[in-house]
Amino acid sequence: MESRIIVNPHICHGKPVVRGTRIMVADVLDLLESGKSFNEIINNYFPDLTPEDIASCVYFASAMVQNEEIVLAAS
Repeated sequence: MESRIIVNPHICHGKPVVRGTRIMVADVLDLLESGKSFNEIINNYFPDLTPEDIASCVYFASAMVQNEEIVLAAS
């Protein structure tokens, strides 16, 4: 399966975007975090996206976190 998420230094300063758009993964994730549904994101913010594009943003973020070592600061 071809990735729907690309990273290109010439597009959005190398930030991950949905293929064929300049829609950054971070922007999609921010909308999801604020409680927006897939349909709300598509209908109100990014009509060029598909539900599969949004799911790919979540999958991409999950894959990035799984490959990172996260160190929490002592409180």
